Amino acid sequence: MTVVGIISDTHGLLRPEALLALKGSDHILHAGDIGPPDILERLREIAPVTAVRGNVDTDAWAESLSIAARLTVAGCVLFMIHDRSHLALYPPPNDAAVVVSGHSHQALIERQDGVLYLNPGSAGPRRFRLPATLARLQISADQIEPEIVHLPIG
Repeated sequence: MTVVGIISDTHGLLRPEALLALKGSDHILHAGDIGPPDILERLREIAPVTAVRGNVDTDAWAESLSIAARLTVAGCVLFMIHDRSHLALYPPPNDAAVVVSGHSHQALIERQDGVLYLNPGSAGPRRFRLPATLARLQISADQIEPEIVHLPIG
Protein backbone atom coordinates (compact mmCIF):
# COMPACT_ATOMS: atom_id res chain seq x y z
CA MET A 1 0.00 0.00 0.00
CA THR A 2 1.34 3.41 -0.99
CA VAL A 3 0.02 6.53 0.76
CA VAL A 4 -0.06 9.87 -1.04
CA GLY A 5 -0.74 12.93 1.11
CA ILE A 6 -2.44 15.78 -0.76
CA ILE A 7 -2.55 19.36 0.46
CA SER A 8 -3.50 22.65 -1.17
CA ASP A 9 -4.07 26.33 -0.54
CA THR A 10 -1.78 26.66 2.46
CA HIS A 11 -1.31 30.37 1.67
CA GLY A 12 1.77 30.47 3.90
CA LEU A 13 0.23 28.58 6.84
CA LEU A 14 1.40 25.02 7.42
CA ARG A 15 -0.57 23.91 10.46
CA PRO A 16 1.01 21.42 12.89
CA GLU A 17 -2.19 19.39 12.46
CA ALA A 18 -1.51 19.16 8.71
CA LEU A 19 2.06 17.98 9.29
CA LEU A 20 0.79 15.35 11.69
CA ALA A 21 -1.88 14.18 9.23
CA LEU A 22 0.72 13.88 6.44
CA LYS A 23 3.14 11.75 8.49
CA GLY A 24 3.46 8.30 7.02
CA SER A 25 2.93 9.55 3.46
CA ASP A 26 5.16 7.98 0.83
CA HIS A 27 4.75 11.04 -1.41
CA ILE A 28 3.11 14.45 -0.92
CA LEU A 29 1.33 16.54 -3.53
CA HIS A 30 0.77 20.27 -3.07
CA ALA A 31 -1.88 21.56 -5.47
CA GLY A 32 -0.80 25.21 -5.37
CA ASP A 33 -1.30 28.51 -3.56
CA ILE A 34 1.64 27.50 -1.43
CA GLY A 35 2.93 30.74 0.07
CA PRO A 36 6.66 30.97 0.80
CA PRO A 37 8.94 28.13 -0.39
CA ASP A 38 9.73 26.96 3.14
CA ILE A 39 6.30 25.28 3.13
CA LEU A 40 7.62 22.82 0.54
CA GLU A 41 10.88 22.38 2.44
CA ARG A 42 8.98 21.44 5.59
CA LEU A 43 6.83 18.97 3.65
CA ARG A 44 9.98 17.39 2.15
CA GLU A 45 11.05 16.50 5.69
CA ILE A 46 8.15 14.01 5.64
CA ALA A 47 8.28 12.64 2.06
CA PRO A 48 9.19 13.58 -1.53
CA VAL A 49 7.00 16.46 -2.76
CA THR A 50 5.51 17.32 -6.13
CA ALA A 51 3.94 20.79 -6.31
CA VAL A 52 2.27 22.97 -8.91
CA ARG A 53 1.99 26.73 -9.02
CA GLY A 54 -1.23 28.35 -7.87
CA ASN A 55 -2.58 31.75 -8.81
CA VAL A 56 -1.02 33.42 -5.73
CA ASP A 57 2.40 31.77 -6.25
CA THR A 58 3.82 34.75 -8.13
CA ASP A 59 7.20 35.30 -6.46
CA ALA A 60 10.39 34.49 -8.39
CA TRP A 61 10.95 31.19 -6.55
CA ALA A 62 7.62 29.83 -7.85
CA GLU A 63 8.59 30.28 -11.51
CA SER A 64 10.32 26.90 -11.32
CA LEU A 65 6.99 25.21 -10.51
CA SER A 66 4.88 23.83 -13.35
CA ILE A 67 1.29 24.84 -13.96
CA ALA A 68 0.42 21.15 -14.22
CA ALA A 69 2.23 17.95 -13.33
CA ARG A 70 1.93 14.32 -14.39
CA LEU A 71 3.51 11.68 -12.20
CA THR A 72 3.27 7.96 -11.62
CA VAL A 73 3.07 6.68 -8.05
CA ALA A 74 2.83 2.96 -7.38
CA GLY A 75 1.88 2.39 -11.01
CA CYS A 76 -0.96 4.94 -10.82
CA VAL A 77 -0.87 7.99 -13.12
CA LEU A 78 -1.75 11.18 -11.25
CA PHE A 79 -2.30 14.59 -12.86
CA MET A 80 -2.32 17.78 -10.81
CA ILE A 81 -3.31 21.36 -11.61
CA HIS A 82 -4.25 24.17 -9.24
CA ASP A 83 -7.50 25.30 -10.84
CA ARG A 84 -9.73 22.57 -12.27
CA SER A 85 -11.32 25.08 -14.65
CA HIS A 86 -7.97 25.19 -16.47
CA LEU A 87 -8.21 21.55 -17.56
CA ALA A 88 -9.36 22.70 -21.00
CA LEU A 89 -5.98 24.45 -21.43
CA TYR A 90 -3.96 21.72 -19.71
CA PRO A 91 -5.84 18.45 -20.24
CA PRO A 92 -4.88 15.40 -18.22
CA PRO A 93 -3.22 12.55 -20.08
CA ASN A 94 -5.50 9.76 -21.28
CA ASP A 95 -3.96 7.33 -18.81
CA ALA A 96 -4.62 9.52 -15.75
CA ALA A 97 -6.41 7.61 -13.00
CA VAL A 98 -6.55 10.61 -10.63
CA VAL A 99 -6.86 14.35 -11.30
CA VAL A 100 -5.93 16.54 -8.33
CA SER A 101 -6.80 20.23 -8.09
CA GLY A 102 -7.13 22.91 -5.43
CA HIS A 103 -8.18 26.57 -5.68
CA SER A 104 -11.82 26.31 -4.58
CA HIS A 105 -10.96 25.58 -0.90
CA GLN A 106 -13.76 22.99 -1.01
CA ALA A 107 -12.88 19.34 -0.51
CA LEU A 108 -14.28 17.09 -3.22
CA ILE A 109 -14.12 13.45 -4.23
CA GLU A 110 -15.92 12.46 -7.40
CA ARG A 111 -15.56 9.96 -10.20
CA GLN A 112 -16.27 10.72 -13.84
CA ASP A 113 -15.71 8.29 -16.70
CA GLY A 114 -13.43 6.11 -14.61
CA VAL A 115 -11.26 9.01 -13.39
CA LEU A 116 -11.08 10.08 -9.75
CA TYR A 117 -11.24 13.87 -9.31
CA LEU A 118 -9.91 14.99 -5.95
CA ASN A 119 -9.70 18.39 -4.32
CA PRO A 120 -8.17 18.26 -0.81
CA GLY A 121 -9.77 21.57 0.16
CA SER A 122 -7.68 24.16 1.99
CA ALA A 123 -5.26 23.41 4.80
CA GLY A 124 -4.26 27.06 5.25
CA PRO A 125 -6.10 30.05 6.68
CA ARG A 126 -9.82 29.40 6.89
CA ARG A 127 -11.91 31.15 4.30
CA PHE A 128 -15.59 31.24 3.51
CA ARG A 129 -16.29 29.38 6.81
CA LEU A 130 -15.01 26.17 5.20
CA PRO A 131 -13.21 23.57 7.33
CA ALA A 132 -9.46 23.06 7.09
CA THR A 133 -8.87 19.82 5.20
CA LEU A 134 -6.34 17.81 3.25
CA ALA A 135 -6.58 14.40 1.57
CA ARG A 136 -4.94 11.01 1.42
CA LEU A 137 -4.87 8.46 -1.36
CA GLN A 138 -4.16 4.84 -0.54
CA ILE A 139 -2.96 3.12 -3.69
CA SER A 140 -2.72 -0.64 -3.95
CA ALA A 141 -2.37 -2.96 -6.92
CA ASP A 142 -6.11 -3.02 -7.59
CA GLN A 143 -7.58 -0.03 -5.77
CA ILE A 144 -7.30 3.73 -5.24
CA GLU A 145 -8.95 4.78 -2.00
CA PRO A 146 -9.39 8.55 -1.41
CA GLU A 147 -10.03 10.12 1.99
CA ILE A 148 -10.69 13.71 3.07
CA VAL A 149 -9.03 14.49 6.41
CA HIS A 150 -10.60 17.23 8.54
CA LEU A 151 -7.96 19.08 10.55
CA PRO A 152 -8.87 19.84 14.16
CA ILE A 153 -8.30 23.56 14.63
CA GLY A 154 -9.28 25.92 17.39
